[in-house]
Amino acid sequence: MNVFRTKSVEQSIAETDEPEHRLKKNLGALDLVVFGVGVIIGAGIFVYTGQVAASNAGPAIALSFLIAGVACALAALCYAEFASTVPVAGSAYTFSYATLGELVAWIIGWDLVLEFTVGASALAVGFSGYLQNVLSDTPFAIPEQIASADAGVVNLPAVVISLLVAWVLIMGIKLSSRINQVVVAIKLVVVAAVIIVGIGFIKVSNYTPFIPASQDPGDSKGGFMDLPLVTSVFNLEPAVFGVAGMIAGASIVFFAFIGFDVVATTAEETKNPQRDVPIGILGSLAIVTGLYIAVSLVITGMQPYTEIDPKDAAPLATAFDAVDMSWMGDLIAIGACIGLTVVVLILMLGQTRVAFAMARDGLLPQGLAKVHPTYGTPYRVTMITGVLVAGMSGFVSFETLGHLVSIGTLFAFILVSIGVVVLRRQRPDLPRAFRTPAVTVVATLAVLLCLYLMLNLTGGTWVRFGVWMLIGLVVYFAYGARNSRVAKGETAPVPAPENL
Repeated sequence: MNVFRTKSVEQSIAETDEPEHRLKKNLGALDLVVFGVGVIIGAGIFVYTGQVAASNAGPAIALSFLIAGVACALAALCYAEFASTVPVAGSAYTFSYATLGELVAWIIGWDLVLEFTVGASALAVGFSGYLQNVLSDTPFAIPEQIASADAGVVNLPAVVISLLVAWVLIMGIKLSSRINQVVVAIKLVVVAAVIIVGIGFIKVSNYTPFIPASQDPGDSKGGFMDLPLVTSVFNLEPAVFGVAGMIAGASIVFFAFIGFDVVATTAEETKNPQRDVPIGILGSLAIVTGLYIAVSLVITGMQPYTEIDPKDAAPLATAFDAVDMSWMGDLIAIGACIGLTVVVLILMLGQTRVAFAMARDGLLPQGLAKVHPTYGTPYRVTMITGVLVAGMSGFVSFETLGHLVSIGTLFAFILVSIGVVVLRRQRPDLPRAFRTPAVTVVATLAVLLCLYLMLNLTGGTWVRFGVWMLIGLVVYFAYGARNSRVAKGETAPVPAPENL
């Protein structure tokens, strides 16, 4: 059994024209930039800004966002080259299949399932938190028993939004794009309002010290499962805040940047992927990094980080409530509710396209790759994804979900960064509409920085990630390796070079 067999770029592209697996090409550069901005602006601004400032970094949360943004930018350059060279659904999974072999492709595909499915679940929980903020003190207030997996029985709003989003995705990629454009416009207005109005309430004294002195976490230091892995491995003294807290904060807020790689999963549905996908990836990331830093500076300038509740599910709204601007708090809560629905939508979009690509390759049941005859979407895998997201968001806490997404995303970035260098050496002949500058240096820095951020996640997150990957290996050897189309020689015929 050759688990390192590869599928050529030409084969991957040829299979996109198989009638039963053909996706409609409806997206342009603007669609992709809006998709990217739409999915990235979510929990990072609306949830994590206050929580990480209070627990890890203080005002230096702005630097945490900057560090995470740099790591993403390095990986984004590698993604952009890959996506413009291999414009096929599946993102890092497809790229790895062409360079590192089937087993590595399966591992990254299974990892992306974790990233997108768990990420969508986490954002559905975030949506529920802001919805409760909007409806509190009204006749429509949500009873605690159905508002939280922690305090009640089920998080019903999260379940409902997950299933509703799945229905929208089945109805078509263009409908999803149109809804996304409207909602992104609303989100950008809300974020701009936070920055513009919030500037007037900034107290410079709240920035001192900008990087709070390192502190002993006291009774909350916990054991291996609760401490950053780097602390346990190198027997370091547990601490929060300081430079270590700022870097740990970068590892956590990295969750806020997930999504730009979703743009790569839509390459097969893009009219001119060689040009538009790099624009979508790099453009959306640049816009959002600037907004994240600006919002984090405003929020930590409006109130001392020591007064922020680390368990507050709606910290931006609370910050304006604290300065008697409750109308702004209401505006933010409503904007976040609307905005987080689109983040759930796009993450589920990414998951369905990765699973679609894996099923088309035979590594998952091929019936999952069936495209709806009317809407041109992978409706079967979309329905299954909707149920899984609804189940997780209904019964698992936001913090646990968020940390899992961060480690899965960082791992994906590492493999993509390695893969782009391998493909340069294996196939220098391939046309590349976008070429990563100083590719070896950029890829090496991306790997090192992403790995270091992974080490700053808790031991418990690593254990859960390891268990998930072990389950994936069992599924691969029990099913995928035996049913792979590449192994069976069932890949689509590659057209003559002049027809590629």
